[in-house]
Amino acid sequence: MAQQQQQQPVQKNTLYVGGLAEEVNESILHAAFIPFGDIKDVKTPLDQATQKHRSFGFVTFLEKEDASAAMDNMDGAELYGKVLTVNYALPERIKGGEQGWAAQPIWADADTWFERQRQQEEMDRIQAENRAAMQAADELHRKKMAQEREGEKEDEMEIKDDPMERAEAEVLKQNSS
Repeated sequence: MAQQQQQQPVQKNTLYVGGLAEEVNESILHAAFIPFGDIKDVKTPLDQATQKHRSFGFVTFLEKEDASAAMDNMDGAELYGKVLTVNYALPERIKGGEQGWAAQPIWADADTWFERQRQQEEMDRIQAENRAAMQAADELHRKKMAQEREGEKEDEMEIKDDPMERAEAEVLKQNSS
């Protein structure tokens, strides 16, 4: 049973309550949710700068069934003129480590950071080489096109200079029309 609870991504007896009005404090939140069952804990995390709650809180019930009933009844309900969002809370997580959210120090992924940096530099180098190759190919194509246009002009010049070729060119044009 203990293993099964660890695999669950949500805490079935703790609710996330979002959309709290500024006036709502922990005691008001407690009073709003007590009709559904015994409450173990109520928290409204504070913003460090303003020392006001960040418009959400957590309500932990003793029984999962009470939390479920509270969520069903309070999600979308109004409290102090604001519509509440009530869901099961995700477990607390601490940032750090290559594995994402884990209880390890932030420097735990330092070795992999250097590897990621090296890979990024390699990708940047390859992309720069590809861009240079594309520019060279584009430049070569432009030169070839310019030479072909110059060749066409030379052909036209030769035709204009030779009256016989000019006459043949006109006949060819008329026949193809």
